[in-house]
Amino acid sequence: MKIIKGILILLLLLLVGYFSFNYFAVYERGVMAGKVLRISEKGVIFKTYEGKLNLETFGALKGASPIAESFNFSVEKSETEVIKALEEVALSGERVNLHFKKRYMAFPWRGETKYFATKVERTKQ
Repeated sequence: MKIIKGILILLLLLLVGYFSFNYFAVYERGVMAGKVLRISEKGVIFKTYEGKLNLETFGALKGASPIAESFNFSVEKSETEVIKALEEVALSGERVNLHFKKRYMAFPWRGETKYFATKVERTKQ
């Protein structure tokens, strides 16, 4: 009986460790530049903030037209300043540098994506 109890405690600790790692660990940090197309609060049970950034990349040929490429991201509810800044730049249409972090897993109460906006830098045009 002691062995079974020990195995169950070990499995529980491994499960808690796995969950904690996937919830708190950051896989990547970076910056994307573009124009914020939208920022919205979504969800039925869990309300999360979701956004889309238009990257406006250009082809390798001279005079090539921009290729519409977008970057989907989430914003944690506690980041009220980031949400406010995103709403402002989405309405103005200005180009921004969006700082983000990528987590290992997406959780429904945190956001739809693994990418989370952490800072918005307005660029001088």
